[in-house]
Amino acid sequence: MAHTNKSKKQLLSRVRRIKGQAEALEKALNEGTECSAILQQISAIRGAVNGLMTEVLEGHIREHLGVGDASSEQRQEDLDQVIDVVRRYMK
Repeated sequence: MAHTNKSKKQLLSRVRRIKGQAEALEKALNEGTECSAILQQISAIRGAVNGLMTEVLEGHIREHLGVGDASSEQRQEDLDQVIDVVRRYMK
């Protein structure tokens, strides 16, 4: 079972919150809301996405790199995958 299935309800709740924040940002932009409020909303969305990324990444690391029965080849492949994702995310 994928580790995201174990916490599916919690992850979907986070995604829905992010969706609501994005919709609020769109509404604020359409209504001509002040820049400071727009910037604050963007910051909140970024924080929410970072929290989601952290939670999924932690689960992935624990599930794939924390197991003792994986072969060294499989462990290296999983490690390379995590490093690639983190590098792309940090750009």
